Amino acid sequence: MNNLEIIDLHFLETKEAIASFMIKTSEGPILIETGPESTFKQLELGVRKSGFELKDIKHVFLTHIHFDHAGAAWKLAKMGAHIYVHPAGAKHLNQPDKLWNSAAQIYGDQMEKLWGKMEGIPSDQLREVKHKEVLTIGDTEITSLHSPGHAVHHIAWKIKNSIFAGDVAGVKIESGPVVPPCPPPDINLDHWKKSILLLQKENPKDIYLTHFGKITDIHSHLDQLKNTLESWADWIKPYFENNTDQKEVIPLFMNFVQQELKNLGCTEELIKVYEYANPSWMSVAGLYRYWKLKTTGRI
Repeated sequence: MNNLEIIDLHFLETKEAIASFMIKTSEGPILIETGPESTFKQLELGVRKSGFELKDIKHVFLTHIHFDHAGAAWKLAKMGAHIYVHPAGAKHLNQPDKLWNSAAQIYGDQMEKLWGKMEGIPSDQLREVKHKEVLTIGDTEITSLHSPGHAVHHIAWKIKNSIFAGDVAGVKIESGPVVPPCPPPDINLDHWKKSILLLQKENPKDIYLTHFGKITDIHSHLDQLKNTLESWADWIKPYFENNTDQKEVIPLFMNFVQQELKNLGCTEELIKVYEYANPSWMSVAGLYRYWKLKTTGRI
């Protein structure tokens, strides 16, 4: 895509952990993903390098409301931008206290370092987007693809033959393998597999990952993602069935994931970036919750 700029947000001063995507249209630039508020200065620098100012961005498209994708959206809204989001996510951006306080129970005193700050976005600046809805900004059409599995409020955005896939197409750093981010509370393997099939049926020329960059070997990438998703869930299942405390499982699972990455040729430095982009410890809680809901018939 010739009119695309991939902005590396240098999350935790690391390259290629979180991306934002700026696309030039006949009505000015649009943004897909904002990253967290903690990387807002890097976002501003990236936009300026492309010849624009943040105030020039009037349309911001979020794949979902997790902080690493949407945490800075409120700051762009303060500059006049409209924020496009899944209907299930809009209320949390309007009133983010519940979202923020829930995350604070997990991250504790690391919240500001990781994510910065968060304020509410006025409801008249939030645009709830339906599945398959087509939005037109100048000469650019953007199609919404509701794609749950990682999060119930997940949207992949399609522009021409490119899809900006957020987390539903996984995490792949440099030449490393694709891995599934599985944080609580919404992990659903059945929905995720259907979303992978949806992406495949769209037959894109390329997929852009927020973590991180451009993918062109679409089918092998998505097949590997599905296999690893199933592998991780199957690894967790016996511990869940035996009622093993999650705190005991976290170091075991982290070692399992990191050993897999090493076996696939990842260096220690690359594994560190994978952990920044997709903390493996969070997948324990996410997959425990998945098996709990699955075995009790709630999903």
